[in-house]
Amino acid sequence: MNERLLNVLRAPRISEKTARLAESNQYVFEVASTATKADVKAAIEQLFSVKVEAVNVVNAKGKTKTFRFRSGRRSDQRKAYVRLAEGQSIDVMAKA
Repeated sequence: MNERLLNVLRAPRISEKTARLAESNQYVFEVASTATKADVKAAIEQLFSVKVEAVNVVNAKGKTKTFRFRSGRRSDQRKAYVRLAEGQSIDVMAKA
């Protein structure tokens, strides 16, 4: 079960929008396409030792783009918006 939880989280999403959300104790992670809300909650609580209040999961469809007259498609993504309990935080900018 522990290996499955470690494979749920792919990477934190870093952008201006996620920086604003972090001020209100909400963080965004890219997760596996098969991950459920319960999986994401368990993985975050185990990896970062924090209390998760809520998890919202979004499927973002990949865009169709053209590069040098060739049409291509970006891959689909699954993102999890995680709200932590009051007074807790995650340092997503930390170097590995």
